[in-house]
Amino acid sequence: MESQNLTSVSEFLLLGLSDDLELQPLLFGLFLTMYLVTVLGNLLIILAVSSDVHLHSPMYFFLSNLSLADISFSTITVPKMLVNLQIHSKSITYAGCLTQMSLFSLFACLDSLLLAVMAYDRLVAICHPLHYPVIMNLHLCGLLVLVSFFISLLDSQLHYLIMSQLIFCADVKIPHFFCDPPELLKLACSDTLTSNMLIYFISAIFGGVPLTGILYSYTRIISSILKVSSSDGKYKTFSTCGSHLSVVCLYYGTGLGVYLSSTVSSFSRKDVVASVMYSVVTPMLNPFIYSLRNRAIKNALWRIISRISSPQ
Repeated sequence: MESQNLTSVSEFLLLGLSDDLELQPLLFGLFLTMYLVTVLGNLLIILAVSSDVHLHSPMYFFLSNLSLADISFSTITVPKMLVNLQIHSKSITYAGCLTQMSLFSLFACLDSLLLAVMAYDRLVAICHPLHYPVIMNLHLCGLLVLVSFFISLLDSQLHYLIMSQLIFCADVKIPHFFCDPPELLKLACSDTLTSNMLIYFISAIFGGVPLTGILYSYTRIISSILKVSSSDGKYKTFSTCGSHLSVVCLYYGTGLGVYLSSTVSSFSRKDVVASVMYSVVTPMLNPFIYSLRNRAIKNALWRIISRISSPQ
């Protein structure tokens, strides 16, 4: 993937979260801690799922792939921000910016698609429990993840192709901590009407279709739960979706809030904070949301800890 720089711009400036030099060490420590927790927490989920035979099921297979995507999602943005904070620099190269933007689009789309796949998995498990092992077989699970990745790759390449055709002038200050596509569009000095329409159309398709799938799945799930006669039965059935629904609300709630507000007003510090929520905080919280509400994962993690701590 080679960038095609149509301008004389060799780098952009990422303004980050704050210009206050006294806050830089605090921000560095905070984001380093969040990044390490994100990586460690999601690696523990992957380790638990891969090492415990009780977790070798479609739901946990998709969860381990979501954890891998979350690690990558945070790695695209946070390490670069940490480096800039440490060396008191705000620069990112033209090629680095477009690459970061493209990879960010890839893993943001992959997260959305995996959440949609997990919603479908819960739909089959609750609405068609007797046929669940047949429908959600190993080949279908692998195919769903593979298709999700290639669709996300297509999304990232479309973003990259559109951005690489823009012409940038002297003002290359991005009021963000990473190269966000809407902010790059605002910096272009060429006509961006077509590019804006394409970017938002692509985002609506690659983000809206998974969200529609999630809403449809939960409509069917809720309809099926309402048919359960006992209150305990309803609670037990819906509790299997609680963690996933929490992650969906956190991810889409903050993400949609940022991008819908950016279409009607200029980007503000509040939007940057909201971006931190869905691009940094959400990947960090996902392992806790799933592990704290899931007895099988907690048991698997305790078995791993017991094996590590027990003398050989």
